[in-house]
Amino acid sequence: MTGINPIVFKTSDEAHDFIGRIFKLLFMLILLVILVNSFLPTLYHFTMPISWLEHSTVQWIGVALLILSLIWTAIAQYQMGQSWRIGIDRENRSPLVEKGLYTFSRNPIYVGIVATLLGLFLIIPNVLTLMVFAVSVIVISIQVRLEEKHLLESHSTTYQEYQSRVRRWL
Repeated sequence: MTGINPIVFKTSDEAHDFIGRIFKLLFMLILLVILVNSFLPTLYHFTMPISWLEHSTVQWIGVALLILSLIWTAIAQYQMGQSWRIGIDRENRSPLVEKGLYTFSRNPIYVGIVATLLGLFLIIPNVLTLMVFAVSVIVISIQVRLEEKHLLESHSTTYQEYQSRVRRWL
């Protein structure tokens, strides 16, 4: 334990904190869709199902993707160790992680989150899960760029060298 709060989104009007609020909203929408699908199936039609994707093969692909992406994300978070944060921590400098999954992707946690949301969409294909997936990809792409700017300021040449060796996504 570091004694550092890993959640660093605040309530300011800066882009970074605004993204944090969007993440919270998307998470609540995901929970809502899962709860409606699981416990209130009579309301499910309000999420505008995409019926041509409601096929058991597609759902099993979604389940496999969901399981694999959750394992991937857990491993990536573990490998971050003391550097793991939710948001950009401008107060506490953390070491740059370049080992494990971070040798394949500069952002394996975000890769895992996107894959998880794609898996969820394949399991519960509707306009709401599609919208959450699409907006999440956009918001994560913005967040990654903000984090890269911060890492470049914090780690300068070391981060530039890492960027030249490892792709942003995969």
